[in-house]
Amino acid sequence: MSAATPAAAASQSVLDVTDFSVEFRTRAGIVRALDRVAFSVGRGETMALVGESGSGKSVTAYALLGLLDAAGRITGGSARLEGTELTSASPAALSAIRGKRAAMIFQNPRAALNPIRNVGKQIGDVLRRHAGLGARAAAAEAIEMLRAVGIPDPARRAGAYPFELSGGMCQRVMIAIAVATRPALLIADEPTTGLDVTTQAVVMDIMGRLAAETGMATILITHDLALAAERSGRIAVMHAGHIVEDAPTKTLLLYPRHPYTRRLLAATPTAAGNLADLRSIPGNLPDLRRDDLPPCRFAARCDRRLPACEAPMQWRELEPHHRVACWNPA
Repeated sequence: MSAATPAAAASQSVLDVTDFSVEFRTRAGIVRALDRVAFSVGRGETMALVGESGSGKSVTAYALLGLLDAAGRITGGSARLEGTELTSASPAALSAIRGKRAAMIFQNPRAALNPIRNVGKQIGDVLRRHAGLGARAAAAEAIEMLRAVGIPDPARRAGAYPFELSGGMCQRVMIAIAVATRPALLIADEPTTGLDVTTQAVVMDIMGRLAAETGMATILITHDLALAAERSGRIAVMHAGHIVEDAPTKTLLLYPRHPYTRRLLAATPTAAGNLADLRSIPGNLPDLRRDDLPPCRFAARCDRRLPACEAPMQWRELEPHHRVACWNPA
Protein backbone atom coordinates (compact mmCIF):
# COMPACT_ATOMS: atom_id res chain seq x y z
CA MET A 1 0.00 0.00 0.00
CA SER A 2 1.45 3.38 -0.90
CA ALA A 3 2.63 5.71 1.82
CA ALA A 4 0.63 8.72 0.74
CA THR A 5 -0.96 10.63 3.61
CA PRO A 6 -3.89 13.01 3.29
CA ALA A 7 -3.15 16.62 2.49
CA ALA A 8 -5.77 18.04 4.83
CA ALA A 9 -3.36 18.58 7.67
CA ALA A 10 -0.11 18.62 5.74
CA SER A 11 0.50 22.35 6.15
CA GLN A 12 0.62 22.16 9.95
CA SER A 13 1.07 18.48 10.55
CA VAL A 14 1.82 17.39 14.12
CA LEU A 15 2.04 13.65 13.47
CA ASP A 16 2.96 11.96 10.20
CA VAL A 17 2.78 8.17 10.06
CA THR A 18 4.05 6.38 6.95
CA ASP A 19 4.21 2.64 6.13
CA PHE A 20 4.06 1.86 9.87
CA SER A 21 4.20 -1.87 10.59
CA VAL A 22 4.16 -3.80 13.88
CA GLU A 23 4.37 -7.48 14.71
CA PHE A 24 4.21 -9.59 17.85
CA ARG A 25 6.30 -12.73 18.31
CA THR A 26 4.25 -15.30 20.21
CA ARG A 27 4.50 -19.03 20.87
CA ALA A 28 1.71 -19.54 18.35
CA GLY A 29 3.52 -17.60 15.63
CA ILE A 30 4.21 -14.07 14.44
CA VAL A 31 1.16 -11.80 14.59
CA ARG A 32 1.37 -9.12 11.88
CA ALA A 33 -0.73 -6.61 13.80
CA LEU A 34 -0.16 -3.52 11.65
CA ASP A 35 0.77 -3.42 8.00
CA ARG A 36 1.98 -0.19 6.37
CA VAL A 37 -0.39 2.09 8.26
CA ALA A 38 -0.31 5.70 7.05
CA PHE A 39 -2.06 8.85 8.24
CA SER A 40 -1.35 12.37 9.48
CA VAL A 41 -2.95 14.61 12.07
CA GLY A 42 -2.79 18.39 11.94
CA ARG A 43 -2.61 21.00 14.68
CA GLY A 44 -6.02 21.48 16.27
CA GLU A 45 -7.49 18.55 14.32
CA THR A 46 -9.39 15.64 15.84
CA MET A 47 -9.09 12.43 13.83
CA ALA A 48 -11.12 9.38 14.84
CA LEU A 49 -9.56 5.95 14.34
CA VAL A 50 -12.47 3.50 14.12
CA GLY A 51 -12.92 -0.21 13.53
CA GLU A 52 -14.16 -3.36 15.19
CA SER A 53 -12.34 -4.90 18.16
CA GLY A 54 -9.02 -6.42 17.13
CA SER A 55 -8.48 -4.12 14.16
CA GLY A 56 -5.27 -2.60 15.55
CA LYS A 57 -6.44 0.77 16.86
CA SER A 58 -4.94 0.54 20.33
CA VAL A 59 -1.81 -1.21 19.04
CA THR A 60 -1.23 1.80 16.81
CA ALA A 61 -1.37 4.14 19.81
CA TYR A 62 0.85 2.01 22.02
CA ALA A 63 3.42 1.54 19.25
CA LEU A 64 3.59 5.26 18.48
CA LEU A 65 4.35 6.08 22.11
CA GLY A 66 6.81 3.24 22.65
CA LEU A 67 4.50 1.32 25.00
CA LEU A 68 4.48 -2.08 23.28
CA ASP A 69 5.17 -5.08 25.48
CA ALA A 70 8.33 -7.13 25.04
CA ALA A 71 6.79 -9.35 22.34
CA GLY A 72 5.95 -6.43 20.07
CA ARG A 73 8.25 -4.56 17.75
CA ILE A 74 8.03 -1.99 14.97
CA THR A 75 9.19 -3.69 11.78
CA GLY A 76 9.05 -0.79 9.34
CA GLY A 77 7.88 2.67 8.50
CA SER A 78 8.11 6.09 10.02
CA ALA A 79 6.26 8.10 12.66
CA ARG A 80 7.31 11.73 13.03
CA LEU A 81 6.02 13.93 15.84
CA GLU A 82 6.72 17.56 14.95
CA GLY A 83 9.73 16.34 12.97
CA THR A 84 11.05 13.93 15.62
CA GLU A 85 11.28 10.33 14.42
CA LEU A 86 9.62 8.15 17.05
CA THR A 87 10.52 4.76 15.60
CA SER A 88 14.25 5.26 16.13
CA ALA A 89 14.07 7.25 19.37
CA SER A 90 15.76 5.73 22.41
CA PRO A 91 13.68 4.59 25.41
CA ALA A 92 14.94 7.63 27.33
CA ALA A 93 13.94 9.98 24.52
CA LEU A 94 10.48 8.40 24.25
CA SER A 95 10.06 8.70 28.02
CA ALA A 96 10.83 12.42 27.76
CA ILE A 97 8.32 12.81 24.90
CA ARG A 98 5.51 10.98 26.72
CA GLY A 99 3.75 13.37 29.05
CA LYS A 100 5.35 16.48 27.55
CA ARG A 101 4.88 16.46 23.78
CA ALA A 102 2.50 13.51 23.48
CA ALA A 103 0.03 12.12 26.00
CA MET A 104 -2.51 9.34 26.18
CA ILE A 105 -5.83 8.84 27.92
CA PHE A 106 -6.37 5.14 28.60
CA GLN A 107 -9.54 3.06 28.44
CA ASN A 108 -9.57 2.20 32.14
CA PRO A 109 -8.66 5.23 34.27
CA ARG A 110 -8.81 3.30 37.54
CA ALA A 111 -6.17 0.87 36.25
CA ALA A 112 -4.02 3.69 34.83
CA LEU A 113 -3.99 5.80 38.01
CA ASN A 114 -1.75 4.95 40.96
CA PRO A 115 -4.11 3.62 43.66
CA ILE A 116 -1.85 4.61 46.58
CA ARG A 117 -1.06 8.19 45.54
CA ASN A 118 -3.58 11.02 45.69
CA VAL A 119 -4.63 12.48 42.37
CA GLY A 120 -3.19 15.93 43.04
CA LYS A 121 0.27 14.45 43.48
CA GLN A 122 -0.12 12.36 40.33
CA ILE A 123 -0.83 15.50 38.30
CA GLY A 124 2.01 17.24 40.13
CA ASP A 125 4.42 14.43 39.23
CA VAL A 126 3.91 15.16 35.53
CA LEU A 127 4.35 18.91 36.05
CA ARG A 128 7.51 18.48 38.08
CA ARG A 129 9.10 16.13 35.59
CA HIS A 130 8.06 17.66 32.29
CA ALA A 131 7.37 21.32 33.12
CA GLY A 132 10.17 21.79 35.65
CA LEU A 133 7.90 23.12 38.40
CA GLY A 134 8.80 22.96 42.07
CA ALA A 135 6.69 21.03 44.54
CA ARG A 136 4.60 24.00 45.67
CA ALA A 137 4.01 25.35 42.17
CA ALA A 138 3.14 21.87 40.88
CA ALA A 139 0.61 21.36 43.68
CA ALA A 140 -1.05 24.69 42.91
CA GLU A 141 -1.13 23.98 39.17
CA ALA A 142 -2.59 20.52 39.82
CA ILE A 143 -5.53 22.16 41.59
CA GLU A 144 -6.00 24.49 38.62
CA MET A 145 -5.96 21.51 36.25
CA LEU A 146 -8.65 19.77 38.31
CA ARG A 147 -10.69 22.95 38.11
CA ALA A 148 -10.12 23.10 34.32
CA VAL A 149 -11.61 19.62 33.86
CA GLY A 150 -14.69 20.51 35.89
CA ILE A 151 -14.01 18.72 39.18
CA PRO A 152 -15.87 20.56 41.97
CA ASP A 153 -13.95 21.69 45.06
CA PRO A 154 -10.61 20.94 43.36
CA ALA A 155 -8.46 21.84 46.36
CA ARG A 156 -10.14 19.15 48.43
CA ARG A 157 -10.36 16.62 45.60
CA ALA A 158 -6.61 16.94 44.97
CA GLY A 159 -6.11 14.99 48.18
CA ALA A 160 -8.44 12.17 47.13
CA TYR A 161 -7.32 8.73 46.00
CA PRO A 162 -8.69 7.07 42.84
CA PHE A 163 -10.87 4.64 44.81
CA GLU A 164 -12.64 7.63 46.39
CA LEU A 165 -13.71 9.01 43.00
CA SER A 166 -16.34 7.90 40.49
CA GLY A 167 -15.37 6.51 37.10
CA GLY A 168 -16.21 9.84 35.47
CA MET A 169 -14.11 11.73 38.00
CA CYS A 170 -11.17 9.38 37.43
CA GLN A 171 -11.42 9.96 33.70
CA ARG A 172 -11.36 13.73 34.29
CA VAL A 173 -8.22 13.26 36.38
CA MET A 174 -6.67 11.30 33.50
CA ILE A 175 -7.49 14.16 31.15
CA ALA A 176 -5.93 16.64 33.59
CA ILE A 177 -2.74 14.54 33.73
CA ALA A 178 -2.65 14.19 29.93
CA VAL A 179 -3.05 17.88 29.11
CA ALA A 180 -1.18 19.36 32.08
CA THR A 181 1.91 20.14 29.97
CA ARG A 182 -0.07 21.23 26.88
CA PRO A 183 1.16 18.38 24.63
CA ALA A 184 1.15 18.72 20.86
CA LEU A 185 -0.57 15.33 20.49
CA LEU A 186 -3.29 13.72 22.59
CA ILE A 187 -4.32 10.10 22.01
CA ALA A 188 -7.63 9.16 23.63
CA ASP A 189 -8.14 5.39 23.63
CA GLU A 190 -11.85 4.65 24.11
CA PRO A 191 -12.07 7.50 26.67
CA THR A 192 -15.78 6.98 27.39
CA THR A 193 -15.73 3.22 28.01
CA GLY A 194 -17.84 2.29 31.04
CA LEU A 195 -19.26 5.78 31.53
CA ASP A 196 -22.96 6.65 31.48
CA VAL A 197 -24.23 8.73 28.55
CA THR A 198 -24.30 12.02 30.44
CA THR A 199 -20.77 11.57 31.78
CA GLN A 200 -19.56 10.55 28.30
CA ALA A 201 -20.82 13.86 26.92
CA VAL A 202 -19.14 15.83 29.72
CA VAL A 203 -15.81 14.05 29.22
CA MET A 204 -15.88 14.62 25.45
CA ASP A 205 -16.85 18.26 25.92
CA ILE A 206 -13.87 18.77 28.24
CA MET A 207 -11.49 17.13 25.77
CA GLY A 208 -12.85 19.21 22.89
CA ARG A 209 -12.60 22.46 24.82
CA LEU A 210 -9.03 21.84 25.97
CA ALA A 211 -7.96 20.78 22.47
CA ALA A 212 -9.46 23.97 21.03
CA GLU A 213 -7.78 26.13 23.67
CA THR A 214 -4.32 24.57 23.25
CA GLY A 215 -4.32 23.62 19.56
CA MET A 216 -3.57 19.97 20.32
CA ALA A 217 -3.84 17.38 17.60
CA THR A 218 -6.14 14.61 18.87
CA ILE A 219 -6.52 10.98 17.87
CA LEU A 220 -9.82 9.59 19.14
CA ILE A 221 -9.74 5.79 19.17
CA THR A 222 -13.22 4.31 19.25
CA HIS A 223 -15.46 1.58 17.90
CA ASP A 224 -18.42 3.96 18.29
CA LEU A 225 -19.12 5.52 14.90
CA ALA A 226 -21.78 7.80 16.40
CA LEU A 227 -19.19 9.24 18.78
CA ALA A 228 -16.68 9.63 15.96
CA ALA A 229 -19.30 11.36 13.80
CA GLU A 230 -20.08 13.88 16.51
CA ARG A 231 -16.60 14.57 17.82
CA SER A 232 -14.12 14.32 14.94
CA GLY A 233 -13.36 16.27 11.81
CA ARG A 234 -11.92 13.26 10.01
CA ILE A 235 -12.28 9.50 10.29
CA ALA A 236 -9.79 6.78 9.41
CA VAL A 237 -11.31 3.30 9.23
CA MET A 238 -9.15 0.37 10.32
CA HIS A 239 -9.57 -3.32 9.56
CA ALA A 240 -7.15 -6.12 10.55
CA GLY A 241 -4.13 -3.85 10.79
CA HIS A 242 -4.86 -1.87 7.62
CA ILE A 243 -6.33 1.59 7.29
CA VAL A 244 -8.83 1.09 4.48
CA GLU A 245 -10.49 4.50 4.16
CA ASP A 246 -9.66 8.03 5.31
CA ALA A 247 -11.94 11.01 4.72
CA PRO A 248 -13.53 14.08 6.31
CA THR A 249 -16.24 12.90 8.69
CA LYS A 250 -19.22 14.20 6.73
CA THR A 251 -17.88 12.79 3.47
CA LEU A 252 -17.22 9.36 4.92
CA LEU A 253 -20.64 9.10 6.56
CA LEU A 254 -22.53 10.23 3.47
CA TYR A 255 -20.36 8.63 0.79
CA PRO A 256 -18.50 5.61 2.20
CA ARG A 257 -16.55 3.91 -0.58
CA HIS A 258 -14.69 0.96 0.94
CA PRO A 259 -16.88 -2.16 1.29
CA TYR A 260 -15.80 -2.55 4.93
CA THR A 261 -16.74 1.03 5.79
CA ARG A 262 -20.15 0.52 4.23
CA ARG A 263 -20.64 -2.69 6.21
CA LEU A 264 -19.51 -1.00 9.41
CA LEU A 265 -22.00 1.82 8.93
CA ALA A 266 -24.80 -0.63 8.12
CA ALA A 267 -24.09 -2.44 11.39
CA THR A 268 -24.21 0.76 13.46
CA PRO A 269 -27.52 1.68 15.13
CA THR A 270 -28.82 5.23 14.73
CA ALA A 271 -31.46 7.21 16.61
CA ALA A 272 -33.72 7.29 13.57
CA GLY A 273 -33.03 3.75 12.43
CA ASN A 274 -34.79 0.47 13.00
CA LEU A 275 -33.09 -2.51 14.65
CA ALA A 276 -34.45 -4.73 11.91
CA ASP A 277 -32.45 -2.72 9.36
CA LEU A 278 -29.09 -3.44 11.01
CA ARG A 279 -26.81 -5.79 9.10
CA SER A 280 -23.97 -7.75 10.68
CA ILE A 281 -20.60 -7.99 8.98
CA PRO A 282 -20.19 -11.55 7.70
CA GLY A 283 -17.16 -13.63 8.62
CA ASN A 284 -14.36 -12.87 11.05
CA LEU A 285 -11.09 -11.01 11.10
CA PRO A 286 -8.36 -13.07 9.41
CA ASP A 287 -5.76 -14.92 11.45
CA LEU A 288 -2.88 -12.44 11.43
CA ARG A 289 -0.39 -15.25 12.07
CA ARG A 290 -0.90 -16.61 8.56
CA ASP A 291 2.08 -16.49 6.22
CA ASP A 292 -0.28 -16.19 3.24
CA LEU A 293 -2.30 -13.17 4.30
CA PRO A 294 -3.88 -11.62 1.19
CA PRO A 295 -3.00 -8.05 0.17
CA CYS A 296 -6.53 -7.01 1.16
CA ARG A 297 -7.34 -8.50 4.55
CA PHE A 298 -11.06 -7.89 4.02
CA ALA A 299 -11.16 -9.88 0.76
CA ALA A 300 -12.62 -13.07 2.27
CA ARG A 301 -15.56 -11.08 3.72
CA CYS A 302 -16.09 -8.79 0.74
CA ASP A 303 -19.02 -8.93 -1.69
CA ARG A 304 -17.15 -6.74 -4.23
CA ARG A 305 -14.08 -8.95 -4.55
CA LEU A 306 -12.43 -9.12 -7.97
CA PRO A 307 -9.41 -11.04 -9.30
CA ALA A 308 -7.57 -7.69 -9.21
CA CYS A 309 -7.88 -7.74 -5.43
CA GLU A 310 -5.02 -10.25 -5.33
CA ALA A 311 -2.64 -7.46 -6.36
CA PRO A 312 -0.86 -5.34 -3.72
CA MET A 313 -3.13 -2.61 -2.40
CA GLN A 314 -2.67 1.01 -3.43
CA TRP A 315 -4.27 4.14 -2.05
CA ARG A 316 -6.76 5.74 -4.44
CA GLU A 317 -7.65 9.38 -3.89
CA LEU A 318 -11.26 9.63 -5.01
CA GLU A 319 -11.57 13.34 -4.29
CA PRO A 320 -9.51 15.83 -2.29
CA HIS A 321 -8.74 14.38 1.15
CA HIS A 322 -10.83 11.23 0.55
CA ARG A 323 -8.72 8.12 -0.05
CA VAL A 324 -9.53 4.44 -0.07
CA ALA A 325 -7.43 1.25 -0.23
CA CYS A 326 -9.59 -0.78 -2.60
CA TRP A 327 -9.46 -1.95 -6.23
CA ASN A 328 -13.25 -1.93 -6.53
CA PRO A 329 -14.68 0.84 -4.32
CA ALA A 330 -18.42 1.36 -4.20
